[in-house]
Amino acid sequence: MPWSRPKRSLIAAVLPLASLGLLLAGSNTAHAAANPGPGFPAHYAAPYVETWNSPSAMASAQSATGLKYFSLAFVISDGTCNATFNGNTSISDAGWTSAINSLRASGGDVIASFGGAAGTELAQACTDVPSLQTQYQRVIDTLNLTRIDLDIEGAPLNDTAANDRRNQALANLQQQYAASGKTLAVDYTLPVMPTGLEANSISLLNDAKSHNLNVNMVNIMTMDYGASMDMGQAAINAATALQGQLGQIWTTKTAAQLWAMEGNTPMIGVNDSTNEVFTTANASTLESFAASHGIQELSYWSLGRDKACTTNGTLSSTCSGTTQNPYQFASTFNALTGAAPTAPTGQITGYGGKCVDVAAANTANGTAIQLYDCNGTAAQSWTVATNGSLQALGKCMDVTAAGTANGTQVQLYDCNGTGAQQWQHQSNGTLVNPASGRCLDATGPSSANGTRLQIWDCFGGANQQWNLPS
Repeated sequence: MPWSRPKRSLIAAVLPLASLGLLLAGSNTAHAAANPGPGFPAHYAAPYVETWNSPSAMASAQSATGLKYFSLAFVISDGTCNATFNGNTSISDAGWTSAINSLRASGGDVIASFGGAAGTELAQACTDVPSLQTQYQRVIDTLNLTRIDLDIEGAPLNDTAANDRRNQALANLQQQYAASGKTLAVDYTLPVMPTGLEANSISLLNDAKSHNLNVNMVNIMTMDYGASMDMGQAAINAATALQGQLGQIWTTKTAAQLWAMEGNTPMIGVNDSTNEVFTTANASTLESFAASHGIQELSYWSLGRDKACTTNGTLSSTCSGTTQNPYQFASTFNALTGAAPTAPTGQITGYGGKCVDVAAANTANGTAIQLYDCNGTAAQSWTVATNGSLQALGKCMDVTAAGTANGTQVQLYDCNGTGAQQWQHQSNGTLVNPASGRCLDATGPSSANGTRLQIWDCFGGANQQWNLPS
């Protein structure tokens, strides 16, 4: 189906006024680079703030909610291979530099978002890798950034030459900064359906991987699907689908690492598809899901819309069109900031519908891990830890003696962080032990009570299919 992105219609509606305001408020006169920032926690909220509005918007939101991370929308071409805010304002604009410095002095930080749905995307304006790389570096150095976002949607997403240029330029910059001891985190923001990313986004990410670009996060725009639906559940469905898709690209990452690669960005209130409304209740649902699954970032479009309109149901660039208090979405999503993910805990079910069980609930090292009728006891309560281990009764599922041969049995053992205790849940349902390259397997195959679990060559059979708590 055709995509109608919110930032396209909203920016188009406000751009003439924004341009006038910015021309009056700032100039292209060069100014000193912004002060360095403190960086970002493992989990945070960072809504998009419109750079055609006043730079004071960040301080106002921070004062009202404590929110201290923001995504600056958007860095685009001025019509040539020259990066600007909003197509008409210098990256070194004194007003924005001052606002960024004040935010960083209070412990906050910013992400510069390149692209969006309006104007000319920089990788399309700069037609070779060196010139594009120069523009990215100028923005990064001027704003003293450690993190950037590439919001690629609409026609630029289908421009494979521009996508390849962008990935090459960013990979080169990451290597250059790393050589000087600086980290550059690169995020991609992409359109999505509740069923996941479409083929053009998958191609972009595969191209990034082919250039050894370290993609820190894939942030999905959970908005404007077209049909009426529960927008909170749709965002969760899209996130769940994304986790599986990322696992097919970055095949060595654990389930927890893949969740931590995710961001989620709804359009608050009334979407461009006005039958779709993302409510404050949807925001609470999504924040709880993000916190429990270890999602890295929650954002939204946009900070300037985070207040009620005079009339509900209104599509506007300056209010949400849904019932809310001022900055209510910021407050709700900010609960994620600094939060540690809650590790999923529950039964692991497999062959014959049986549960993975610690024999006789014995906590001694070497106790057999087996299949058994599901009974809800602590011997069948497994925690999917963020370090890749599976834990029950205070100990870890362990490949005996760190063996790698087919038939090596699995046991309970003190958690020690070794490869013998690492497990990666694959999209096909298998549990791979990366150290051996083999899969958790029900011996036999048998589903009888007491069947020992072992490692065996992965072949995707029913006795190698496992359902983990989420």
